[in-house]
Amino acid sequence: MRNQNLSVSTEIILALGCVVLWLLTAVTLANAALPAINAVDAGSAAGLRARYDANRDQLANNAFRRPLVLESSHTSKDVKGDIYAVVPHPFNTVSEALAAPQGWCDVLILHLNTKFCTTARDQNSTALTMNVGKKFDQPLADSFRLTFAWRLEDRQADYMRVLLRADVGPLSTHDYRITLEAVPLENGSTFLHLAYAYGFGMTGNLAMRAYFSTIGRDKVGFTVVGKDKDGRPDYVDGMRGLVERNTMRYFLAIESFLGALSVKGPAQFEKRINDWFTAAERYPRQLHEMEQAEYLAMKRKEYNRQQANRSAATPG
Repeated sequence: MRNQNLSVSTEIILALGCVVLWLLTAVTLANAALPAINAVDAGSAAGLRARYDANRDQLANNAFRRPLVLESSHTSKDVKGDIYAVVPHPFNTVSEALAAPQGWCDVLILHLNTKFCTTARDQNSTALTMNVGKKFDQPLADSFRLTFAWRLEDRQADYMRVLLRADVGPLSTHDYRITLEAVPLENGSTFLHLAYAYGFGMTGNLAMRAYFSTIGRDKVGFTVVGKDKDGRPDYVDGMRGLVERNTMRYFLAIESFLGALSVKGPAQFEKRINDWFTAAERYPRQLHEMEQAEYLAMKRKEYNRQQANRSAATPG
């Protein structure tokens, strides 16, 4: 049981780009974690457009059967994940929705391990605080709280860039980054780059090794590294597999959030959670964790708790 809890924890730590392990309670906590941005793409419309041009062939022909490219890397000190994708939404819609910090809480709550999310502003900064925990309903007191500095770094008529950063995380993890860039395309769609990365120390490395030697040994990512003896795809595993799974989960959350913007009222959240689960189940080998009814019930409860907090924080 101890090995299982440790495994789950590590899975979560890598998940959010901050998946978190709560050692004191033997609770695995979610990584809402995410990553470093390739310098060539960082910080400009021209850089991101260049990446789109370079990836045209991969966007048109890939195993996902949709315009999406997933990349990952792992060194002795950090882990990174990147998704480049075309989404069928106008740039102005994407920019407006994701340029607001509260919109990111509506995105992040869709992930299995996110239990709660809220934002707070002062004159100089915006903080986004999220609680991450296990893949089932649990009290917030049993989850781990992680605070990001949220910043809209750039927003122009043809480019936007949002950065979330946490300098320190659990288990000697550090330098967390979640970055989203977007540019408009000529056909009325939008090209997105979601990136996440974080560094880790000895404690985190040991926890990850324990995870991959137990419950995480059969979990895989999306990159095909060869074929097995029966000629079937052999997928990347270990740290790269884990970060690929969570990169995809967060991208699907952004996509589900954008796809529900046209729906008003309570039906909007229902569409988000149903769309997220349906999208994740297209990749059962990598992303299946629970049944739909269980996921929907858990997310409804967590969202209601989040909305109640938002209402209480708003002056009457």
